[in-house]
Amino acid sequence: MFKKILLAGAVLAVMTPPSFAATEIIGLITKTNTNPFFVKMKEGAQAKAKELGVTLQAYAGKADGDNDGEVQAIEALIAAGAKGFMLVPSDSTAIVPTVKKARDAGLLVIVLDTPLDPINAADATFATDNFKAGELIGSWAQATLGPEATKKAKIATLDLAANEPTVDYLRHNGFLKGFGMTLKNPKHYSASDDPRIVGGDVTAGAEEGGRKAMENILQKADDINVVYAINEPAAAGGYQAMKAAGKEKGVLFVAVDGGCPGVKNVAAGVLGATSQQYPLLMAEKGVEAIAQFVKTGKKPEKTPGLDFTDTGATLITDKPVKGVPSITSAEGLKLCWG
Repeated sequence: MFKKILLAGAVLAVMTPPSFAATEIIGLITKTNTNPFFVKMKEGAQAKAKELGVTLQAYAGKADGDNDGEVQAIEALIAAGAKGFMLVPSDSTAIVPTVKKARDAGLLVIVLDTPLDPINAADATFATDNFKAGELIGSWAQATLGPEATKKAKIATLDLAANEPTVDYLRHNGFLKGFGMTLKNPKHYSASDDPRIVGGDVTAGAEEGGRKAMENILQKADDINVVYAINEPAAAGGYQAMKAAGKEKGVLFVAVDGGCPGVKNVAAGVLGATSQQYPLLMAEKGVEAIAQFVKTGKKPEKTPGLDFTDTGATLITDKPVKGVPSITSAEGLKLCWG
């Protein structure tokens, strides 16, 4: 499995990092500056920028969903004469006109983690295959329950935001497919009318949001035995709400992220499984790609067969199931972040 992780980044690794003038600016715009995922992403970008001798200007929205804040950050980078920037969009569609403005001005735009809609609105995308990440935890949950229990499952979903950015519906719908459900509309996370889904709410990808969302769901459904979460902070909040209500026993919690707190929750039995992704790699290779573009005009290549560059996803669980490749929480702790 470790070989697979390395292979996932192979397309990225072929670029030779150039050095160039420190006065040249590269930008990084993340959804927030508090989520450990984006904190690690910023650390990776800063380290690589220092190595290459380039100036990094980092921006973040006030909260997940702050499209206006990201628009202002892009405007600031254009005005500063940046050569390009990396963007984690809060709104995958609403930000597209501003991205076009930046590209028209000659900036290279690389999206990290959350693809734009349409994905080709950016010059390149470095991301986890979010659908696959969701599919891994869905397949694990289905196999763990077994055929009869799967038919009777009562599932709650802790999603990201009402505007359904790409990362939101990709992970959610990947989970549904992995669990064996039919997708009605692959671009919306309310993509199944399967009666086994007994409730869902948005969390802003935060622990407090996950807690409040689960409290809302429990008012309508109290026999939940599977919880899908957009990320590990939301899962942790959902677990707290279930525990406070005395309903956490026997519930399978699954999520996506692979941060150190989440992997530790797998080891502790709070999370049954999580799909680990690699934000440090996304950011490092994003900086390298912009530097390469400045030097040669060459844009980054996509992973063969995909419309983006896949930075890898690995299922982490201490209760492996046949047919779903995974690593243990002990192995995951060697690769985690945050």
